Amino acid sequence: MLETGNISRFADVGNFSSYCRCVDSRRESNSRKKGEGNTKNGNRYLAWAFVEAANFAIRTCPEARRFYERKKRARNGIVAIKALAHKLARACYHMLREHKPFEVSHGFG
Repeated sequence: MLETGNISRFADVGNFSSYCRCVDSRRESNSRKKGEGNTKNGNRYLAWAFVEAANFAIRTCPEARRFYERKKRARNGIVAIKALAHKLARACYHMLREHKPFEVSHGFG
């Protein structure tokens, strides 16, 4: 929360995920890549924290581990960790915005 600041400054969950460096910075037109944006934009500490949280979730949460294994089979381990970190960043946004506790069934169900 100290790195994020006031959560209401983010219009939606996508803006928060982008600030946490959990999504690609690509520019597309007609499903074709037209360039890349500033990949260093956002908070590097939040990016690190969500990757660490994803690694911890793999060890402790069976639902997160299933999600990780499914993504790892489709791509590779690094992409799978980043996808799980993105999912956790989205959950964190909703937790801070709605003042509700994390529910595994909503995140991975």
